[in-house]
Amino acid sequence: MIELTKENCDVEVKESALPVVVDFWGPACGPCMALMPKFTEISEKYEGKAKFCKVDTSSNKRVAINFRVMSLPTILFWKGGAEVARLGGADATPENITAKIEAMIA
Repeated sequence: MIELTKENCDVEVKESALPVVVDFWGPACGPCMALMPKFTEISEKYEGKAKFCKVDTSSNKRVAINFRVMSLPTILFWKGGAEVARLGGADATPENITAKIEAMIA
């Protein structure tokens, strides 16, 4: 899993040959912390088919602002250099994340 910062986010997300899934989280966000182990499992399941990144918004506020992330958790889905989907709050479930990944790699 790649930790995104302002220095590497464009290369890792917008210039990626693989579809990209980005988890925006914060250490004080209970739902984010609950989702993290499942997000890691999903990233292992789809290794080689999609790239998985995460952003700790407490230390990378500029990255969150640049991606217009206003609440946590937020999961962004990128393909071909463009955002194709977004899940936030109660919609950021392992089932919904998996469904969006399946749609991107189909």
